[in-house]
This record gives sequence, structure tokens and C-alpha cells, in this order.
Amino acid sequence: MISAATPEAIAAAARALRDGALVAFPTETVYGLGADARNPDALRRLYATKGRPNEHPVIVHLHAADALPRWASTVPIFAKALADAFWPGPLTLILPRAGGVSDLLTGGQDSIGVRVPVHPIARALLARFVEMGGDGIAAPSANRFGRISATTAAHVADEFGAEVAVILDGGPCDHGIESTIVDCTRDEPAVLRHGAISVEQLARVLGRPPRAASPDAPRASGTLAAHYAPRTSSRLLHRDALLDALAQLGRPGAHIAVLAHSITQPPEFEGTWFDAPIDSAGYAHQLYASLRALDARQADEIWIETPPDGPDWTAVNDRLRRATYRD
Repeated sequence: MISAATPEAIAAAARALRDGALVAFPTETVYGLGADARNPDALRRLYATKGRPNEHPVIVHLHAADALPRWASTVPIFAKALADAFWPGPLTLILPRAGGVSDLLTGGQDSIGVRVPVHPIARALLARFVEMGGDGIAAPSANRFGRISATTAAHVADEFGAEVAVILDGGPCDHGIESTIVDCTRDEPAVLRHGAISVEQLARVLGRPPRAASPDAPRASGTLAAHYAPRTSSRLLHRDALLDALAQLGRPGAHIAVLAHSITQPPEFEGTWFDAPIDSAGYAHQLYASLRALDARQADEIWIETPPDGPDWTAVNDRLRRATYRD
């Protein structure tokens, strides 16, 4: 099921997509669970396999920006500037959808999310798929809906098993968190999801910071209040609160799993302890793998030390707030 990404395996994956099967592949952000974006049956299979609500749109991955006219009815000047600056790369643009774009991709909205990935395996798969007559791969993250995203081929296999025809192995993903999503359907661009492209990088291209998302913004991937969540009940605790909780941890038999950032494991602590990288890029790269490993310990709870504030940490903190969200 997991295949080294040889030319032969990539061709086999492209044929599987053409035939309506699901294929998982690495991108620079996370692994995607791909389906032919022009095949309604394949898209229904994608939603059913993930357990994804029909109204929650998916992102279409393109081989090149010259495919945009087939997916978007208009491309504002600022959207073209962003595409020129960051494609191929971890940026998704939400654009007015073109005629013929399926409601199965858009969640019934008048907009479509598109991006051009930079990962060489994703690009090779898209190129081969286009050669076979394909025109884009719908690829949300390769995990059950609302759960922790996959950043290795083994994560995908653990999640889906034989439900996926081919899993192309590209090793751990570079960034480890999903693409930045920018809404380009209004007069002013707005960030709907923070990711590997920072607000500061966007502002340098736009000449001004993009707006924050408004309540009436288009629905987009990964923007629900609860998302990226372990099955184990999880709490996000500032440093002092975590120290207090650790000091009071005396319940016999309690098994706590901790992801710490600045705190050293106390000598008396008997649970599971992971030390996160101190830099934001390293933290993001390891985040989902760490959460999956902690979740697998079947602890009573996962306690996560809140990372620092600041622009470098915006995307990481966004993911952790959603992963630990409680009604």
C-alpha cells in the first residue's frame, strides 16, 4: 500500500486517480488524500472515506497557475500577485468558481479553493495526471475529518488502511501544518486560515496586511472551531498553569501525557513527556507527529504547554486552539 515514489509508482497512482480511486501523496504542508477533482463518484468516495460533511469544501491542487481559468471565473489583480509570489508553494487562494465546477468541491458555495504545491512528488503526480487527461486533484488532509493531520505515509496507512489505493511515501512533510488560505472573492484579501505563509509575507506582496476573516467569509478547510484533534481529551495550558497542574498531580493511577515547550520534566512525573522544539518552524514540523504519538499512549489527558505569542507562532497556536477546543 505504501510505495516509494518511483516514476512507476507515481504513474500507477495517476492511473488510480483517473480510474476513480483515492490516492495519498505528500505535499510540503501535510499529506493529502486525493481524488480526481472532475469525477463526482470519486469525490463522493473522498467525502465518505474521510467522514467529511458535504458542506465543507475541499482544496483543488493544480500543476500550474495556467489552469486557473478552468477553475476560477475571475482572478483579481491581488490574487495574481499572490500566486506569482508564492506558487508553487503552501498558499491556497479562494476565488469565484468557474462554470462547471462541482458543488462537491465547493460545499455548494460560489467559491473554489485552489493551490499549486511545490513538493516534487506532488508535482510529479499532478504532471502525470495531467498527461493522462486529468485536470486537478481534490486533496484535503489525509486523516479522518476533524482529527490530526497526517505528516508521514505511516500516519495515512494507520488512518485508512486499504481504503486508499496508493500511498506515495515522501518522508515527513517539510512544514508540517496546512497551507495559508486567503479569501480573494471580495475587494480586499482576507486570511481565512493561518499557515506556512505568514501575514507579514503576504503584506510584503500586497503592500498592506490582509484583513482578518469576517463572519460571512466563505467556508474553508480547517477553519472549524474544533479540528486537528486527538481522540484523547486535551488541554492547552500556559506555563504557570501547567506547573500548577503538575504540582497537584497526585491522583493514583493518573496517566497524563505532556507536550512541553519551556518546562523540564519533573523528576517525580510518571506519565509521558515530550519536549517540543523551541523554534516555531521546528515545532510546526513536529506538531502533528507529536500529537499522534501522545494520542497513541491512551493517557487520561494530554496537557500541552501554550507556545509563545508572536507572528512566527500564529499558525501553530491556531492549530493548538482548535485541537483542544471544548464547547
